[in-house]
Amino acid sequence: VQLQASGGGLVQAGSSLRLSCAASGRTFSIYAMGWFRQAPGKEREFVAAISWSGGNTYYADSVKGRFTIARDGAKNTVYLQMNSLKPEDTAVYYCAATTRSTYTNYDYWGQGTQLTVSS
Repeated sequence: VQLQASGGGLVQAGSSLRLSCAASGRTFSIYAMGWFRQAPGKEREFVAAISWSGGNTYYADSVKGRFTIARDGAKNTVYLQMNSLKPEDTAVYYCAATTRSTYTNYDYWGQGTQLTVSS
């Protein structure tokens, strides 16, 4: 499975932005996909996850109510819609996929995409 993330950028606080992650290869083996982020000097943290069927979604408390994860099955693409962005959302965002029945352990990772939120 190969993952290609895109959509990062520089935005002002309060703005919205959408990240995309296109999956290719053995996509039929994917169980779930997730978004993680890593801010400078901090450990990578979970942001959101979605089952490959799209029926189940999970969010970190820090983004609940502001971020929405969604999947376009026809395009094998997962999106992260981010609203009401805050400076503390600044990080490199990574998408990931797992072929196992888990939402916490991921086998495949895309390259990161930088989000910078200015105050």
